[in-house]
Amino acid sequence: MQRLTGIGVSPGLVSGRAVMLNQRAQVLRYRVAESRVGSELDRLEQGRARTRDQLREIRASIARRRGPDLAAIFDAQILMLDDPMLVPRAAKLVCDQRVNAEWAVQQVFEEFSAIFDEIVDPYLRERKGDVADLVGRLKMNIRQGLSTPRDLLREVDEASILIADELTPSLAAQVDWTKVRGFATDAGSRTYHTAILARSLEVPAIVGLHDASRIVQPGQLVVIDGTNSELIVDPSPDVLARVARAADEAAAPVAVEHDRARPAMTADGVRIRLDANIEFPDDLAAARYAGAEGIGLYRSEFIFSDGPDAVDEEAQYRTYRRMLEGMAPGPVTVRTFDVDEDQLAMNDTGATLGGGWGADQERGSRQGLRGLRLSLSRPELFQTQLRALLRAASHGTLRIMFPFVSGVEQIREAKQLVASAAADLVRRGLSVPPIPIGVMIEIPAAAYTADLLAREVDFFTIGTNDLIQYCLAVDRADERVSLLYQPLHPSILRVILMVGRAARRARIPVSLCGEMAADPALLTLLVGLGLTEFSMTPGAIPVAKHVLADVRASDLKALARRVLRMATIEDIEHELLNALGRFAL
Repeated sequence: MQRLTGIGVSPGLVSGRAVMLNQRAQVLRYRVAESRVGSELDRLEQGRARTRDQLREIRASIARRRGPDLAAIFDAQILMLDDPMLVPRAAKLVCDQRVNAEWAVQQVFEEFSAIFDEIVDPYLRERKGDVADLVGRLKMNIRQGLSTPRDLLREVDEASILIADELTPSLAAQVDWTKVRGFATDAGSRTYHTAILARSLEVPAIVGLHDASRIVQPGQLVVIDGTNSELIVDPSPDVLARVARAADEAAAPVAVEHDRARPAMTADGVRIRLDANIEFPDDLAAARYAGAEGIGLYRSEFIFSDGPDAVDEEAQYRTYRRMLEGMAPGPVTVRTFDVDEDQLAMNDTGATLGGGWGADQERGSRQGLRGLRLSLSRPELFQTQLRALLRAASHGTLRIMFPFVSGVEQIREAKQLVASAAADLVRRGLSVPPIPIGVMIEIPAAAYTADLLAREVDFFTIGTNDLIQYCLAVDRADERVSLLYQPLHPSILRVILMVGRAARRARIPVSLCGEMAADPALLTLLVGLGLTEFSMTPGAIPVAKHVLADVRASDLKALARRVLRMATIEDIEHELLNALGRFAL
């Protein structure tokens, strides 16, 4: 028996088999029963077969469009896919360690990485990127249909304990707490926002353990004692007997499941609208199940992940129509392509933008010719997307949103292209209904001219992930400054307040999407700042409803007034957490 001491942030005593989550590597690690080893090997082989088929299709497409020399790039990846050091090595790990296939592939990649890092020749060392591209595609194909942590945790046995290097509130909100009894993380402190979530759900939790994700093995029996701040590995019979006497194990899941069906509302009756952010049409089922009223953000650039042929007008039309019909009568807000030049070139060569977790972070530091700027510079590509969207509009309630806008001129030019696309369709004999046009407020230039932009559009969406980054000049991918990425910085709260006021003065709706919306503690403060419409990952919606039902909007407004007078992040966070404690969170 081994005891690891951390910081207990949510009381309670629970036991279960460890499930390991490495959020930085975006992979879940869990032990599989001996009877399921065969099915894991089948998933691994099926993933390899899908990957091989995709690479061959990409190679053929590039050969037709760009010639055999460029297509030869993918010959190397196909050869690597059949290398005995990749899939066969991963299969051996599945059998020997009885772990899931995705984790085994990740482990093999880390072994490859160590070898590449020791190579002196810079050309050969850079081939690590080719391996990373292949491994990313292979993992995506292994977990086909399992794109979110909640999806992945469906494969986990009941009565599990989640052990993670870190656990953001937006990720924690997606976990199926009917299976996961508690969690422990290497990172975190008493002011960790995930702690607010844990206490709200009555899920025992310990943070600040430093190296628990390295010490604990998947499938190992562990006990979380949130009251005494201990993670107990391989507990004794006496400890397990004490756990068996605990009476609070099943309280949280019932509350969260009940929250799915009811509308979001504060304790004093203020109605809050909660929509879902999604990347693929297949995510619609999760959004509806979670109780989303609509799709607040569909990231249309993920169409590129299906390859170059997926962006022609007919293919896009089918995708958008499926989205609108699937969410009807709720509205669907489609963000036009938010890619930059490099990513567009990747699509031209058949590479994908990637899938799964962390997509926004991967794009987070990209500036320059991106989003609407790039669309305006590629009018044929933009017009194709607009025609597909306008054709699909008759099948549901569509809203079109432009990303990375910095000025009125861009909006006016984009609206002219929308009118031109509509005229093209009318000439084909098609009718085009009126479509609300909006912009994502995600860079300071847009935020500080929100009053001017509001005269040109029908709605705003505040994109906090990029807005925080650009306001604070922090690249989230740069570990040297990533700690400076602070949603509670006074400037961020004031910018959000300013944009909300500009929208209300212009009498247009304003919503907020991004990780701030999925963080229950920050969500309550945003309501206090006057926002009532949010869009978040589907799994976070029931938790958001649960948290909002316990607070009064009048109290949150008073909290926001106090916070806006504070000068430091530490003071703001302290006041927020104290207030939430008083509000019965």
